[in-house]
Amino acid sequence: EPVRYRTAEMADAMLGSGLPAVELSMVPGEAGEGQAPVAAAGGCDGAATNDACGAGSGVNQELPTPTAEPNGTESGKGPKVSCEEMNSTGTDCCALQILNASQDLMEFLNPNSSDCTLVLFYTPWCRFSASLAPHFNSLPRAFPTLRFLALDASQHSSLSTRFGTVAVPNILLFQGAKPMARFNHTDRTLDTLKDFIFNQTGIEAKGDVAVTEADWEGPLPSVLTKGIDWLLLFSLLFLASFIMYATVRTESIRWLIPGQEHEHQE
Repeated sequence: EPVRYRTAEMADAMLGSGLPAVELSMVPGEAGEGQAPVAAAGGCDGAATNDACGAGSGVNQELPTPTAEPNGTESGKGPKVSCEEMNSTGTDCCALQILNASQDLMEFLNPNSSDCTLVLFYTPWCRFSASLAPHFNSLPRAFPTLRFLALDASQHSSLSTRFGTVAVPNILLFQGAKPMARFNHTDRTLDTLKDFIFNQTGIEAKGDVAVTEADWEGPLPSVLTKGIDWLLLFSLLFLASFIMYATVRTESIRWLIPGQEHEHQE
């Protein structure tokens, strides 16, 4: 078997000493057909014999193909909330439930379970709540294993204060009875809501769900409700009555002050 050398300089030096012809293969894997590639590691020196090259000196050795290392950030990234998915064939599947003024949110949240509920705080006179309504109505069909609730924040002021609802619409993700995440995206569409739920829970939405005409009709109203704010009206009436009373009392007290009557007569 012909002797191989690492470099052409070694080959020229040894050829001058009368050794057999040498077949050079400078780069592993580029040897011709029927030729053994040069050993990548632990190869023979120019003056060494075949016995010093080890057992694999005359055998084809393939270099290990480098494998791409997985991205540690993506591979270690998991859902932030581990939700227990409900039975998608139950009676509560694919339906949005709106709480009335007499119903308490805590009655619908089980603190001893790990199931997830998406709760919307809205008001019927808010235009942002109305524009969000059809997209939120379609969410139960996209995530049939989750629960979706909505409540009027003006009728549940104690809950709004408890969970920090200073503006509507406000969307909170609950695990059991504990709020875990808040939707803070200004673009409130079905796609952004899907991304929010997937990023938090790892549950993928059904791809064939879209906003339909039925979603614009309900159950969450997409049309602004015009009504009378009785609390604001009472506040205005109280303020006007107080101003009138203060004005009348000021004129009455003026005549009782000593010196004010003489001043008036002059």
